[in-house]
Amino acid sequence: MGVTLPVLPALPAPPALPSVLAIDAGNSKTDVALLGPDGSVLRSGQAGGFQPFRTGVPAAVDVLAEAIAAAGLRIGADRGPGALHVSACLANADFPVEERELAREIRGRNWGRATAVHNDTFALLRAGLPVDAEPCGVAVVCGAGINCVGMTPDGRTARFPAVGRISGDWGGGGGLAEEALWFASRAEDGRGEATELARALPAHFGHDTVYALVEELHLGRIPGTRRHELTPLLFAVAAAGDPVALSLVHRQADEIVAMAAVALGRLGLLEQEVPVVLGGGVLAARHPQLDDRIAQGLSERAPRARVSVVTAPPVLGAGLLGLDALGAPPSAHGKLRAHFG
Repeated sequence: MGVTLPVLPALPAPPALPSVLAIDAGNSKTDVALLGPDGSVLRSGQAGGFQPFRTGVPAAVDVLAEAIAAAGLRIGADRGPGALHVSACLANADFPVEERELAREIRGRNWGRATAVHNDTFALLRAGLPVDAEPCGVAVVCGAGINCVGMTPDGRTARFPAVGRISGDWGGGGGLAEEALWFASRAEDGRGEATELARALPAHFGHDTVYALVEELHLGRIPGTRRHELTPLLFAVAAAGDPVALSLVHRQADEIVAMAAVALGRLGLLEQEVPVVLGGGVLAARHPQLDDRIAQGLSERAPRARVSVVTAPPVLGAGLLGLDALGAPPSAHGKLRAHFG
């Protein structure tokens, strides 16, 4: 006599993982976005700045974990991955060896089934490329620091170490603030040329002299994080016609032009019509004296460049790179772009 086995209900299929965990980590803040297969943003979160050169790699990646937790995601370790692909675009990942070290640490967190780490300037470039365009062009970011990358469809890239003066870099918001203080101090004590910076910088913090401002900064009574407030003051003083301040703005523009032109030249793109994408807080502010000088410089050194300024959050670029890696359809890219305006 045969035995009739009970019919068991079918087990539900495990839920499909979201497509991309996009991470953009800058010096001052970190953003994450969890993307669905259609490019929709399912969750987002934010945390503080990403500075592995100060804190070490594990502690820096802990900041990424804070942003993930802020998005309400409980992933990694024994909880399992939260996405098919982690696309992490990170400030201070300036050398390939740093990208590899950061990628190892992130993979160890088990946030996704696959992980790719890029310098954050690549996110700016990807976000600024026209829809359906080939991955070809140059991006310059001028935020807290300054950096530039370029790429061609065949995978060639142009990069700069971008670790400060030791690698030949000048400017960015932090550098401009330091220069403004330097010139203001020398103007006040007589070693340098007179400049309105000597009045405007201390006045912003409620002081009458640069000496008092420097003392407060040196002793930590004004947090070092507030130095970034000096950069908009520099541009305001330049816009009012101060020659010293204007010379700093023009030097910053010339540095941006030099980086873009050199990257284009390395890739053989100077004679081609390609995008030059600009971004970061200093450039996104659209200061006329800076913009006009950049336009003039590029018209001379790279006359066929198509210049644009990206103001969308850089996490958009990280998300687009992640969708690229998964071969997502153009509609997914379009939906993600629409979300970020």
